[in-house]
Amino acid sequence: MARPRDSVRISPTAHYTGYTWLEHGLSHPALATPTGRFLYKALTPANLAMAAAGQATLDGFLLARHHLIDALLRRAIERGEVSQVIEVACGLSPRGYRFAKQHGDAITYVEADLPAMAAKKRELLGRASAGSTHHRVVEIDATADDGQQSIEAIAAALDPARGTAIITEGLLNYFDPVSVGKMWRRFARALGHFPHGVYLSDLHLGQDARPIERVFAGLLGVFVRGRIHFHFDDEPAASRELASAGFGRTALRSPEQHQDLTGPVDLASARAVRIVEAWVR
Repeated sequence: MARPRDSVRISPTAHYTGYTWLEHGLSHPALATPTGRFLYKALTPANLAMAAAGQATLDGFLLARHHLIDALLRRAIERGEVSQVIEVACGLSPRGYRFAKQHGDAITYVEADLPAMAAKKRELLGRASAGSTHHRVVEIDATADDGQQSIEAIAAALDPARGTAIITEGLLNYFDPVSVGKMWRRFARALGHFPHGVYLSDLHLGQDARPIERVFAGLLGVFVRGRIHFHFDDEPAASRELASAGFGRTALRSPEQHQDLTGPVDLASARAVRIVEAWVR
């Protein structure tokens, strides 16, 4: 079967996750690509086999983390603590589309990614009749300490009187712990300019990595052509790094323990990930 041709600058994981969201009713068809459909269908037999064996699946893992990040962001908005969002490495995520559609101009949602991906996301949102002054896409270099594409500059363009969230989903996996620590410091500094600031992200801990999870991560690494990192040995180590970066109140939440917020999840898959909720004030 020939592989569909679309933007080769989009990573395989962005294609795959984009189609996963559509398959599970979370996205607009414009945000899914032919390559995503190809990859999703190609991996369906493996996902079904893993599920039948009671093991973690790629879909189950992706949905568990996505739903809990959604739930925590929704709660912060409903409490009046957050009305501005920056989603770093947004890829083909439908979160900005859904939250902007639901809340209108009550929130400002900024999606950020590398230049090629940012351009593609603008094009796809246009096809979905989405995007506005309150829902826009910008270019970012998450490794930059300063400059026009730094998180500091992007945050500085927002209203300093409104609570703000920074989200990364699926980004940290590709960075080693030292690089993650530096990124967290940039995020904490940027959020420190707002009356409320929260960082939401998925994170992998060594304590959660059973042999099957390590095999799963290895296979995923082959799929994305890169190493998948298990960040920090345990929860205290991750919490110490977050505190050192400048965050105050932090929690590392397991999706399996927060089904009151997310609804039922695939427990085998949910155990493979933690969701960071870290506040600067």
